[in-house]
Amino acid sequence: MIRSLFYYAQNFSAIAASSNERSLLLEELKRFSSGKIFKSNFTSLERRIAAEKAVNWLLLSQKNMKDNGIGSYHLVNGWSSSYPETTGYIIPTLIEFSKKYNQPSIAQHAIDAANWLLEVQMPSGGWPGMRLADNKPETIFNTGQVIRGIMAVYEKSGEQKYLDAAIKATEWLCENQDESYGYWRKFAFLGAARVYDSYVDAPILQVYLATGNEKYKGFALRNLYWIIENKQLENGWFEDCDNTIKHNDRPILHTISYTIDGLLDSANYLNDDDLLKAAKLPADVLLDKFLKDGYLNGRFDKDWNGSEYMICTGCAQISIVWAKLFKIYKAEKYRIGVEKMNNILVGLQSRKNAIAETDGAISGSFPFWGKYEPFAFPNWATKYFIDALMLEEEIRQD
Repeated sequence: MIRSLFYYAQNFSAIAASSNERSLLLEELKRFSSGKIFKSNFTSLERRIAAEKAVNWLLLSQKNMKDNGIGSYHLVNGWSSSYPETTGYIIPTLIEFSKKYNQPSIAQHAIDAANWLLEVQMPSGGWPGMRLADNKPETIFNTGQVIRGIMAVYEKSGEQKYLDAAIKATEWLCENQDESYGYWRKFAFLGAARVYDSYVDAPILQVYLATGNEKYKGFALRNLYWIIENKQLENGWFEDCDNTIKHNDRPILHTISYTIDGLLDSANYLNDDDLLKAAKLPADVLLDKFLKDGYLNGRFDKDWNGSEYMICTGCAQISIVWAKLFKIYKAEKYRIGVEKMNNILVGLQSRKNAIAETDGAISGSFPFWGKYEPFAFPNWATKYFIDALMLEEEIRQD
């Protein structure tokens, strides 16, 4: 508690001492106290411009790195070093945006990022946890996310080196899965089995579909069915879903959404109704809460009682899930949820007093001093924001 209070006091003081950051802080205070952000309504053109600004911010981040990875921005500490995990899953976003809006130069940034990831792949086949400067060992979840990016560039280019790297990584993931239960502890974050590794299973299945190697399908299914048979309650809530030990009884929306999205994509890859139902149930609970309250909390306990400030990252992720469910079920409630959530997110991006390092970015929390990534603009929040806007455009045209 004392450490947390000191951290907040230190950061608020540093921000208040800088005129640019102070203006940003005062604007955030005003937006938070007024609640107007939840009543925004943006046009299709404004949403497209918002997506473009967000992509430009990701490219700005890449430009500020010492390599071709992508980092995040903190209002006091500045730019982080490159983050292999999130660089990995940002790559498909850049490629899709490039294709959708005919901007080939953006795809080249994605390819440059993928080539950097090949350079930092570890001899085992895995990729390091955390940011590159942290010098962490290879990690299960992070490796899965890099596979997403490597496979996206393979699918675009057809170059074997990308598929080879993805296969090497997938072999490492399979080697380190628990033989008895199908979860990961070894090389897992905190050494704990977590259900959000469904978001690792989906890229494993991408490699399965590209290679036809049934072993990969089997390992993914073991983990997926461990999740839905052992860790999901009847109301859709997941046990062992948080990325902490302390708050595992009320996981964050970010990791809940990882879990749902991993199940949903895996269901689509395998045409598996059980996985689809397991994804749909919690997504529907969250949608109903959002449509009723106009807001989603940052954490949820086993009875779906919410707590803590809004986590922008998780909100963008659940918008993506609702858009995917609309494509399957054509239920109008999903489209309404996507449009309403994206309205809020575009409003959060729109800052009159934005500094260059935050212009176009999405903060981790709202307000930006919330407990999730406080005072920071994590690159993954902006990535999911772009994905949510692109998917919304697709279902508007559906």
